[in-house]
Amino acid sequence: MSAVATVPTTEQYCTFWVSGLFFGVAVEEVQEVLRLQPMTPVPRADEAVTGLINLRGQIVTAVDMRVRLGLPPRADDEDPMNVIVRSRGEVVSLLVDDIGDVIDTAGVDAQPAPSNMPREVQDVLRGVCPLPDAILLVLDADRAVDVATAPDTTGGTP
Repeated sequence: MSAVATVPTTEQYCTFWVSGLFFGVAVEEVQEVLRLQPMTPVPRADEAVTGLINLRGQIVTAVDMRVRLGLPPRADDEDPMNVIVRSRGEVVSLLVDDIGDVIDTAGVDAQPAPSNMPREVQDVLRGVCPLPDAILLVLDADRAVDVATAPDTTGGTP
């Protein structure tokens, strides 16, 4: 008779804040975390696309999570931080308010997002993890970087 060993999977998340909300993205999806980088604006891009940054020769799109989630704008004197994530084979920067620690949620069962949460926030979550001192909103990086192409409202010929 042989025993079957089960290896528990640990869920580690790089955490950050956006407008007071506590988010985490799986560490496997995070490339690095950086202070604000110089950005080049992108004409006609979605409002959430703040610009492009040059990351050691690699051009990376920067998505402002406050705009993406329909949250109030950041104060003019507050610089965002860059959480560089890998999504669908590309590298994208998520502009967030502040960076937290890497936390381990082993043994904590993720739950669905509460229905009273704004729809824009619910749409980018994999779930929530209740922690002793906070609720961790587990971000789906692929959905977070999916900025909708706004319809052309400039007029023109139908």
